[in-house]
Amino acid sequence: MKYVKLIGIIGLMAFSVIAGFVGYQYTKADFVTTDGTTYQWQELEGNWVIINYFAPWCVPCLREMPELHEFDRALPANTKLFAINYDALSHSDLVAMLAAHKITLKVIEANEDTLLPMAKPNYLPATFIIGPDGRVRDTIMGEVTASSLTQRLAQLKAL
Repeated sequence: MKYVKLIGIIGLMAFSVIAGFVGYQYTKADFVTTDGTTYQWQELEGNWVIINYFAPWCVPCLREMPELHEFDRALPANTKLFAINYDALSHSDLVAMLAAHKITLKVIEANEDTLLPMAKPNYLPATFIIGPDGRVRDTIMGEVTASSLTQRLAQLKAL
């Protein structure tokens, strides 16, 4: 038994040395999108990030979805757009819901590990604009259009 423990300890030490040698560093994702892409806020620094909370039971949310798709097709430079479902769903349920509503935006999987720079809103739809420094610069409660988002982002960039 002592021999097995010793081999385990030596193996762990060897892995630690090798991992450190090749620059391995485990970092947990701040959020993950339905396509499996992981993101850390640190990687998004320098970009404007727009996050839209929606739900399939929210009629105004579904009404604004084509506008978000239009905005996504012509994203301004250094801008990222993500949607996030208000209700935490399993990956398969979320993917099925997105397909049913023809939502093709990058969608964040909401779960207990999701790290966002704002609290979950009290009502929907809700859109948050996060500046290049990672701080929430604007909160828009209610429906948005591609035009209104483009205009508001330009105003914020000009400040």
